Amino acid sequence: MPTKHLQALLDEVVARHYPHAPATPAQIAAFEARVGWSLDDELRALYLRCDGAALFKPRPRQTYRVLSLREIQRAGAAMRPGQDEAAQGSSTWWTLVSLGDDDYNLIDVARPTPFAILDAFHESYPRQVVEIAPSFAVWLERTLRSDNQLWWLPAHD
Repeated sequence: MPTKHLQALLDEVVARHYPHAPATPAQIAAFEARVGWSLDDELRALYLRCDGAALFKPRPRQTYRVLSLREIQRAGAAMRPGQDEAAQGSSTWWTLVSLGDDDYNLIDVARPTPFAILDAFHESYPRQVVEIAPSFAVWLERTLRSDNQLWWLPAHD
């Protein structure tokens, strides 16, 4: 069951951003059957509220686009299509948020839940994939307070 804090964050996404229609329980079950792993409680709450969303600005101008269930794929397939398995990184890394320009925030489904959020930059993938938030709720809070900035990157003056 999602926390009141996560529910408040999802309320904000639905009210102030660009959410898709909610996924149905049947769509979530079909997604989980397709990928072979289950959403954690936080991601399940997200997809039951909206099946993805553009944050801050509508598509195609958004910085952050939380992927719909049908768009989630293995990170390597998204970042290194057609390359050998070693170049594609871990088979347990999956895309969650498109940052444009072939960059993504990922989840690692081999980790305990809630799934941590990882940053994957296309030029250094898969050598440098770093954890940026311990859960989706923490990632969402930081993102919504970021003023549409990639908050985990060093500031450039």
